[in-house]
Amino acid sequence: QVQLVESGGGLVQAGGSLRLSCAASGIIVNAYTMGWYRQAPGKQRESVARITTGGTSNYADSVKGRFTISRDNAKRTVYLQMNSLKPEDTAVYYCLQESSGLVPGHWGQGTQVTVSS
Repeated sequence: QVQLVESGGGLVQAGGSLRLSCAASGIIVNAYTMGWYRQAPGKQRESVARITTGGTSNYADSVKGRFTISRDNAKRTVYLQMNSLKPEDTAVYYCLQESSGLVPGHWGQGTQVTVSS
């Protein structure tokens, strides 16, 4: 059974940093493309960052140069380092294990990030 558990969210002032973690069980994180998404109140969920099985990462334009996605295969954990945070980064952040072939994707439960101005 696949389970993704996010942690590391919280309240931070603008310009500050947070590191989100997504601890996975039931999968090997480098066997799937993993991603971070976010959803702000009243808005659709959007992709923030992804890391492929080959280690290629890509980012939403709004976070390029500020956020970094990484993974620790031994710990089965995917991270999102968020620097220079802005109030518009406020959202619930979700971890996603993308589907692959017949293996369905899975979402975590989300972690709240609030950036005060």
